[in-house]
Amino acid sequence: MPERTDWEAKARGLLRAEMAKNSVTYAQLTAKLAELGVSEDERNLRNKVSRGKFTAGFLIQCLSAMGVKTIRLSED
Repeated sequence: MPERTDWEAKARGLLRAEMAKNSVTYAQLTAKLAELGVSEDERNLRNKVSRGKFTAGFLIQCLSAMGVKTIRLSED
């Protein structure tokens, strides 16, 4: 099984950080995604984020669902 790449880990960390910053749980994110027409089971969402294996489109859907307007990719 291939190991998680640094980029996948960064995407996973970015999504989790935004969830924490916005106080959004996986259950709440599932509901917010449903409002956008994205059908995602809470268990599958947890697994997808945990693995860090998701598309850029999915990341943008999650960020949009949480109302994120801007993101910082680094502290530099």
